[in-house]
Amino acid sequence: MQTSKKLFTLLFLMALFVSACGGQTVSEEAATEAAPSTGTGNEAEVSGDLVIYSGRSEPLIQPVIDAFKAKYPNLNVLLKAGSNSELANALIEEKSNPQADVFITTELLTVQSLVAEGVFQEYAPVGVENIPAEFIGEGNAWTGLTKRVRVIIYNKDLVAEDEVPASIFDLTDPKWQGQVAAAGSTNGGMQAQVAAMQQLLGDEAIEEWLNGLITNEVTFFGGHTDVRKAVGAGEFKIGLVNHYYYHLQLEEGSNVGVVYPDQGEGQVGLFTNATAAAVVNGASNPAAAQAFLDFLVSEEGQKLFAEQNYEYPLLAGVAIKEGVQPLDDFRLADVDVVKAAANFDAMFDLIERVGLP
Repeated sequence: MQTSKKLFTLLFLMALFVSACGGQTVSEEAATEAAPSTGTGNEAEVSGDLVIYSGRSEPLIQPVIDAFKAKYPNLNVLLKAGSNSELANALIEEKSNPQADVFITTELLTVQSLVAEGVFQEYAPVGVENIPAEFIGEGNAWTGLTKRVRVIIYNKDLVAEDEVPASIFDLTDPKWQGQVAAAGSTNGGMQAQVAAMQQLLGDEAIEEWLNGLITNEVTFFGGHTDVRKAVGAGEFKIGLVNHYYYHLQLEEGSNVGVVYPDQGEGQVGLFTNATAAAVVNGASNPAAAQAFLDFLVSEEGQKLFAEQNYEYPLLAGVAIKEGVQPLDDFRLADVDVVKAAANFDAMFDLIERVGLP
């Protein structure tokens, strides 16, 4: 795992070097091979095989894929789900012979790093102008899909309303020793949060927080699904997750509650991130890949993310699902994604130094 981390974090340094020097968002070789394309509705017949590499787990992306396949019945979709870093390294290794057509990531830092490696071809999906500019990669190298926030989920049978932690920093309080669950160091959402906290608060504060979690015997799982299920089952009182995992667990009938933390005076605010998608450079089926990105940012695709997964759609005018709290009601942490990406290598070093599982 350490070798994989080091390989991947090297990409971030390269990405930032290119950005700092005013370089292109794709490799010069890729830029000379093909001019940027623009969504046209993909009038050509969409068929054959579409291979998707997804950092999103299969249950969260499959409903979207199923709806897309219904529009293109002659298309066969092959899904490979895994961790963001695992799939990012695969895309690098396969550059000379790409196996994927589309890459979907659960956070922006991964996709940003891969741009400098020429992994993606530029593509502006139909309707992308209705996505906020900050969620579109430079030169249309990638497109943001949905936003998510980091929240605290708790079991209402075990935690009284007046005892619920109001801050992620309360998770290090000895009163919660051995009663907290979170995703571990290999999880993209956790990595992105640590990088964002490191950029905003500095090394000393985030190292103290991570050491506090370890000292407080927080149990770290491979993913957030395990966290929310464990809290729902009463195996743990509290969990640190993305907001939609609370809604998914509530949907399963668990007596769980949620806190959108750090809203008090002097507190940092909510940490957020976004999912994104990109067309792989040299994709075997570029027409299908482009049609899929068109669908992901379409009103239909964005409604699926909102209705099926309780996420915050990025397309203007698409409503969040009933019960999801509007982000306008909260103060968000003031994080610069580029600076967070610059700290990604230092973040991995910090995680290894404190021994985060």
